[in-house]
Amino acid sequence: MAQPKLTKLEFQIMEALWTRGASSIREIQESFPGKRRPAYTTIQTTVYRLEGKGAVQRVKKVGNFHIFQAAVSRDAAQRRLIDDLLALFGGRTQPVMAHLIKSGKLTLDDVKEAEETLRELESKDKSR
Repeated sequence: MAQPKLTKLEFQIMEALWTRGASSIREIQESFPGKRRPAYTTIQTTVYRLEGKGAVQRVKKVGNFHIFQAAVSRDAAQRRLIDDLLALFGGRTQPVMAHLIKSGKLTLDDVKEAEETLRELESKDKSR
């Protein structure tokens, strides 16, 4: 199944669900910082859109409100976001890596971890 494409606000709502677990719309709204908290109706509309995309699902009804939970994992959503970013660069990773290095956001430890992951993938490919 293709992963849904998420907007910034949708991703923030998903982050609240991944962190807090199943939540009501009010609980999701209250997870946003006070000064930058979207209106309840904005969160409600966005949660319903996420439900339509298959990213969240209703798990139960309590009184007159529903409880929602994430239907896609954080890893799957992040992979989709990264794939979309790389698509902007024609699939080339070098410009992204160069920016991360120049901005100081890519550390030597990050590079070592990436090298280890590449070694693991290479050894899996050889064992097939």
